Amino acid sequence: MSILNVNILPCLSDNYSYIIHDKSFNKVIAIDPPVVKPITNFLKKFNLKLDFILCTHHHADHVDGNLELKKIFDCKVIGFEQDSSRIPGIDIKLKNHEIWKFGDETVKIEHAPGHTNGHVFYHFQKNKLAFVGDIVFPMGCGRIFEGSTKEMYESVVKIKNLSNDTTIYSGHEYTISNSKFFLKFDKNNIKLFERSKKILSLRKDNKPTIPTTVQLEKDTNIFFRCEEQDIKNSINMKNASSEEVFAKLRELKDNF
Repeated sequence: MSILNVNILPCLSDNYSYIIHDKSFNKVIAIDPPVVKPITNFLKKFNLKLDFILCTHHHADHVDGNLELKKIFDCKVIGFEQDSSRIPGIDIKLKNHEIWKFGDETVKIEHAPGHTNGHVFYHFQKNKLAFVGDIVFPMGCGRIFEGSTKEMYESVVKIKNLSNDTTIYSGHEYTISNSKFFLKFDKNNIKLFERSKKILSLRKDNKPTIPTTVQLEKDTNIFFRCEEQDIKNSINMKNASSEEVFAKLRELKDNF
């Protein structure tokens, strides 16, 4: 199995794009490039060529670099078939659950609506990596713009149901604001307090709080823990379903 080298590139005010380099096959992916310069600077520094762009959703702060990068590198843009009309420069249109091969890695595309109708995430199955765009963040989940609360809940659960040792890469640096919200409604969670301290330390040094793991989110992400009685009690929804709790928490976070 090829080991993939994942590089985190801060872009704009709080976006992250990613460069994935498969050294065995010398192939390179960029994920969700909102701008060109951080990508080209990185590739030039390490003498790499861009082969593919993977898009999680159509928002400008995830795709605005597509066309120029395609012009520079003649790379292929990959995205979800059902949202292809909104992804600039798309060449390869993948269906839900389809497997795309990157070297000897199998990359499964999963439709995960809620943030947008056509949002997807990419699961690198052998290396146990998930590039989730704006569905899940460290200690958070995405805002609901085009989909329903039910869809967003089900999309978060899809990521929660990946193996515990799956590494999650998100589209933005929102962790400090997420932790403040969580500390208000999950006051008895010792792991959350410990993680919040680490996050403040990382951000003080201008380091990313990404990546995270499924297990870490299960321990500290309130949106992964909607079935737990402590969480239900904290928002006065003692007998509510997990989905109802999720909807209430998303509403509270929107107004936090």
